[in-house]
Amino acid sequence: MEDDGGERSSFVIGLIENRAKEVGVAAFDLRSASLHLSQYIETSSSYQNTKTLLHFYDPMMIIVPPNKLAPEGMVGVSELVDRFYASVKKIVMARGCFDDTKGAMLIKNLAVREPSALGLDSYYKQYYLCLASASATIKWIEAEKGVIVTNHSLSVTFNGSFDHMNIDATRTRLLRANLLQPLKDIETINTRLDCLDELMSNEQLFFGLSQVLRKFPKETDRVLCHFCFKPKKVTNEVLVVENTRKSQMLISSIILLKTALDALPLLSKVLKDAKSFLLANVYKSICENEKYADIRKRIGVVIDEDVLHARVPFVARTQQCFAVKAGIDGLLDIARRSFCDTSEAIHNLANKYREEFKMPNLKLPFNSRQGFYFSIPQKDIQGQLPSKFIQVVKHGNNVHCSTLELASLNVRNKSAAGECYIRTEVCLEALVDTIREDISVLTLLAEVLCLLDMIVNSFSHTISTKPVDRYIRPEFTDDGPLAIDAGRHPILESIHCDFVPNNIFISEASNMVIAMGPNMSGKSTYLQQVCLIVILAQIGCYVPARFATIRVVDRIFTRMGTMDNLESNSSTFMTEMKETAFVMQNVSQRSLIVMDELGRATSSSDGLAIAWSCCEHLLSLTAYTIFATHMENLSELATIYPNVKILRFDVDIRNSRLDFKFQLKDGPRHVAHYGLLLAEVAGLPSSVIETARSITSRITDKEVKRMDVNCLHYNQIQLAYHVSQRLICLKYSNHDEDSIRQALQSLKESYIDVWGNFGIKLDQSSEGCGKTSAQRIIE
Repeated sequence: MEDDGGERSSFVIGLIENRAKEVGVAAFDLRSASLHLSQYIETSSSYQNTKTLLHFYDPMMIIVPPNKLAPEGMVGVSELVDRFYASVKKIVMARGCFDDTKGAMLIKNLAVREPSALGLDSYYKQYYLCLASASATIKWIEAEKGVIVTNHSLSVTFNGSFDHMNIDATRTRLLRANLLQPLKDIETINTRLDCLDELMSNEQLFFGLSQVLRKFPKETDRVLCHFCFKPKKVTNEVLVVENTRKSQMLISSIILLKTALDALPLLSKVLKDAKSFLLANVYKSICENEKYADIRKRIGVVIDEDVLHARVPFVARTQQCFAVKAGIDGLLDIARRSFCDTSEAIHNLANKYREEFKMPNLKLPFNSRQGFYFSIPQKDIQGQLPSKFIQVVKHGNNVHCSTLELASLNVRNKSAAGECYIRTEVCLEALVDTIREDISVLTLLAEVLCLLDMIVNSFSHTISTKPVDRYIRPEFTDDGPLAIDAGRHPILESIHCDFVPNNIFISEASNMVIAMGPNMSGKSTYLQQVCLIVILAQIGCYVPARFATIRVVDRIFTRMGTMDNLESNSSTFMTEMKETAFVMQNVSQRSLIVMDELGRATSSSDGLAIAWSCCEHLLSLTAYTIFATHMENLSELATIYPNVKILRFDVDIRNSRLDFKFQLKDGPRHVAHYGLLLAEVAGLPSSVIETARSITSRITDKEVKRMDVNCLHYNQIQLAYHVSQRLICLKYSNHDEDSIRQALQSLKESYIDVWGNFGIKLDQSSEGCGKTSAQRIIE
């Protein structure tokens, strides 16, 4: 395909969404004949993930369907493009053009590689949105460019779900801070969990708080900077525009503060009967604090009662111009009259054009950058626009334009608004000085709102949208085990309705878990799942599990992924080693280490040696380690070190194909040559596969013999550690005394029988040194 005439961008993007907040993106690069597909859950009403992708591709064209299926509380992708990408040409195509079935067929016919290689065939139903976008995008390109894409010539990449999260920099910044720095203080964590318990058991309190928090502007915590720093007086005429902008921001902050303080009585009403320590403390420190009423009273002396924080640009400008009560400043009143006169003249001009040019659907939008402009549906334009209209830009099904009269009125309107801002700031100077005196209580208010927003709108909302008992309250210990029963991945379970839960148990007697299994069996998901559950627990949230008790972690170290780092001139292996070195140098006795596939980026012998020695180093600590690997040689560690536990992901082999169960089970199980099976599916020649099979079988025979020898040699100490593990379980259990005594007796009998089978002579009459260490542990 030809280069697109020197356009600054060569990407055409198709964009569609559904009511479940999923977005499908198809980005077609005209220069390289490549197609990039993405589908993800949009995590914010501001479409932060979508904006990130659009910023990355910098498209020349965006194709969207009619804006009728936007999720609740979201403007829709078509409106999003209008608001934030006005300079990008937007094409609205009928929803029928977004055909996922046709998209799948096109990909199959046009892609260089088979859909199976892309991962699209098995996830066709799940990723239907990006396929629908691909259908519309390819249809438009073929029609507009007058070309036909040749079969099996298109380079298609499938990115699947959005692989990183962007969080809005409003009140959710506290959630982000907590996720990055979870709590370590058990008392504080439990205080949050007590609050969560009350919210989950008191529906009226939960919904009442949810409603009240909506009354507080999201930017409440950000306005404090306007009161924390007092600007210097600037008189230079060159800076008039900048001064106007600062004045506008200050006025907006005062209005926002007034709106927040107006909502405090509603918060007080909801929290009055709250029982949990956290909510009761909020009521006492915020709702009963008279300083907030005093600040609100001082604001009421200067600011008009009817003024409220607004998001619509022209409404916000009007609110800011009329924030101060009339009669306080004569020059301000004059500037306001000019503002009103020019605003009225602009609307009269629009009415005049509607009648004069017979355009009843002519609209008068406003944005902060260009002021007022005209928007005329293309269907209303007969032939060409009259020459009076200038700056004509086609915008979807509309034409945006202006006239000299409108441009003149815009300048006068903006000037009058600027004068209003500057005069208003003069009137507010004394008020702002008094507010600065009480900045500490405003900071407290902002922090409390952030905390409530996190607990109510993030924690409670997430839990309440799940089936009953799907999330449970975690328990905590300072030195006990990490035990999670039927844990689930909090993100993936919302995508896969048949998500398979898994367990983990790590204690001082078994402080390393090695998870084994073929590619795609679920190892990486399992590692992420454990980390996310620990993080959720330590920020004071319920966790997706049947039961969870957690030893408080001071740091989580992860080593995942295999990518070169070009910025630091590091290969995949060097990057891996740098990350591992950081872990080894900074790990503490209370850390959680999660390592995925260490040592696979170099030679097999060196990789195994590094992985083995790293495991031995970590085994000498009391830190808890979860290690996922393909290296079956590492399972030999469990035959030597009793504090290593081997787990495997269950896989069945049927007709030389792998059937993944995603279920974690105890002990190693050699899945015969799973790498070779996958290589065969990928299309390697059969002669190559057979040669590889004979080589690996000889290697495996030697390893199995060596492990059998180790099992016999280290069996006694292995059994002693297993007893210790059971005792730790009993120590932290909630059973009554009789049940524990019975369990101990049963444990003693079972292990005496086991040792008897191994020829261990148990001297029942002797005491002390005559007994094995394992006997003494049991008794």
